[in-house]
Amino acid sequence: MADGKFGQGCGGESLLYLTDEQLSQGIEAMYFAYRGFTAEPDRILERLDYGRAHHRAIHFINRSPGTTVNNLLAILGVTKQSLNRVLRTLIKDGLVERRIGMSDKRERHLFLTDIGEQLEAHLSNSQRNRMRAAYRDVGPEAVAGFRQVLEAMMDDNLRKSVAQLNDKSA
Repeated sequence: MADGKFGQGCGGESLLYLTDEQLSQGIEAMYFAYRGFTAEPDRILERLDYGRAHHRAIHFINRSPGTTVNNLLAILGVTKQSLNRVLRTLIKDGLVERRIGMSDKRERHLFLTDIGEQLEAHLSNSQRNRMRAAYRDVGPEAVAGFRQVLEAMMDDNLRKSVAQLNDKSA
């Protein structure tokens, strides 16, 4: 935490033996960081009568244009019914288009429209700015450590999905 309480007095090796209180402080820091991270996008989404599920769908379609519905289901970890409800709204509102696969006509590939790309940029800019400022404040070693902690908390299959997304965008 910014006030130095989390892991206070802990050297590298002693971080392996964090107390329950220190772990609780870390959990709380994640909750509060997430609240700050999602605050501005939530305000934008609320005005449009969308929720975080819409944001996540738009984000991952943007990160992987042409992704299939099945791939998006795997990434988001939601039910098919839930995703279809979100996609129907985004398609109806002109933010996402669904195209039939070239090699497999059963596949549906998802793309953001120009309006969808504009909304995605609007939603993500505040988050990128917040992360950029935080990363700048803590420095490269902390950024690398933060990334390692996040990846270590992911399920193995999600870690692989993240690596694939990052490989595509690199």
